Amino acid sequence: MDSKQKDDVFRIFDGVKNNGNLDYVACWYKKAADLMTGTNIRTALVSTNSITQGEQVAILWKELFNHGAHIDFAHTTFIWDSEASLKAHVHCVIVGFSKATNNAEKRLFDNGTEKIVKNINGYLIEANDIVIESRTTAICKVPPIGMGNQPIDNGNYLFTEDEMNEFIRIEPKAQKYFKKWLGSQEFINGYYRYCLWLGNCSPKELFDMPECMKRVENVRQFRLSSKRTSTLKLAEKPTRFQTENMPNSNYILVPKVSSERRKYVPIGFITPDTLCSDLVFIIPNATLYHFGILTSNVHMSWMRAVAGRLKSDYRYSKDIVYNNFPWCNPTQEQREKIEKTAQMILDARAKYPDCSLADMYGEKMYLFADLVSAHQANDRAVMEAYGFWGKLNTESECVAELMKMYQRLTEGK
Repeated sequence: MDSKQKDDVFRIFDGVKNNGNLDYVACWYKKAADLMTGTNIRTALVSTNSITQGEQVAILWKELFNHGAHIDFAHTTFIWDSEASLKAHVHCVIVGFSKATNNAEKRLFDNGTEKIVKNINGYLIEANDIVIESRTTAICKVPPIGMGNQPIDNGNYLFTEDEMNEFIRIEPKAQKYFKKWLGSQEFINGYYRYCLWLGNCSPKELFDMPECMKRVENVRQFRLSSKRTSTLKLAEKPTRFQTENMPNSNYILVPKVSSERRKYVPIGFITPDTLCSDLVFIIPNATLYHFGILTSNVHMSWMRAVAGRLKSDYRYSKDIVYNNFPWCNPTQEQREKIEKTAQMILDARAKYPDCSLADMYGEKMYLFADLVSAHQANDRAVMEAYGFWGKLNTESECVAELMKMYQRLTEGK
């Protein structure tokens, strides 16, 4: 979006909170809604699906709903190919909306099917006009989520395995300061990088490791060359990171971005000897129970409905997805069952040390029959804890129930 388009967004959504986060296409929806005020005119637009995902729903559709608009019919996301020889795949939705009274049946089209529904909300789901707004703390009593470590080191503290081995050959005393390092790419594709973590290294020890000292000085100079005040300040502590998040016990890892082709976003249950980058979210002090809930079809349904996208890939958000997710209140027996099925998932993964999570959770997931079975058992255990088992048949029905839970949890807040 160029500066002129950005100015249009600010002007058309003047006074609307977080309007700078809207895509330009949102302007057409707002202008159409304004022009329909006091008339029987109805509008239908084909647009990119971004305006029905993530934080944009809470900005655009909250504004439209608050000023009398409602959705009359919609078609959920579909791919629109251009006619060019080099085709660009654009993910689109169709939304018909108006402000005039509409007693006609509302129609929701999804993947070749048509469903008559009572209401269509901004996520193009049959549910009340609920919007999920950004929240800095979790709506339920669960461990807080945060991002991983952000070194701001110009690459001086990060190594491939070969680079680490060569460094240790030259500087043997540095070996104990290396830790495994995971970002989303490393985690999903089944390999490690390595981090030279000198944050707790004493000056005397550093003096005895000249190669490490070179890295420390490189980082200091890199930070001193920055124009950002926070980075300049960080140069005073060149062995430390900008953001440090190093749990002392097992923790959950959630990739920030994952392919839309996966039924389950691969989520990790990680030991504290491994550090994570800021390309993943981590949940310290999490248990197998939390892992089981988050890797279930219930949470995945919620994520698919409310998360944003990076191109077409899922973009997990702590403030939209995790912090707003309604957790169940299981009995002790149900909790133990979820812990058991969660462990079954980890055990099934461990049977394939020569395969990455990208292999296991890709389009050929059916080849990993015991992993599929473990997930199915976990899905059932979680759905039973929510009271959904045997009552809900589709993902959209699951999300609609979760949104009702969300609405109850936020009433009065």
